Amino acid sequence: MTAALIGLLGNAYLWVKAGHLIFVIFWMAGLFMMPRFFVYHQEAAPGSAEEKLWVDREQRLLRIILKPSMAIVWLFGLALALDTGAFAQGWFLLKFAIVLALSAYHGWMVGYARRLAAGERRLSGRTLRMLNEVPGVAAVLIVILAIVKPF
Repeated sequence: MTAALIGLLGNAYLWVKAGHLIFVIFWMAGLFMMPRFFVYHQEAAPGSAEEKLWVDREQRLLRIILKPSMAIVWLFGLALALDTGAFAQGWFLLKFAIVLALSAYHGWMVGYARRLAAGERRLSGRTLRMLNEVPGVAAVLIVILAIVKPF
């Protein structure tokens, strides 16, 4: 075992890192799907059977994919950051800030799903389609910061 892998996690480091990346993929998939669900939900007639199906789909996506994935991403990510001393590195601090913003976006989506389920349709389909780009931009920045480590 190399010295780089001997930290708080020891031999589990690579497994935790793999788990972190796997659940990042799941979380990102959900973050890309939910705004599209919102668009389709808003296009359904209020009070219709189709609208009820979208409410159910949104809740299942949140309960089965988004919430557990985000929790595991945070758990494994913090373990990796503590293990490697990442909080002392500039690139990581910016990455961390972007992940915080992405988590806030996740929280906004949870709230918007509740509002849609209650019949409130505050945003246009166009706005929701534009919001669908948030996770993509965040992913680009996070990957560049984590791989290139520009500072």
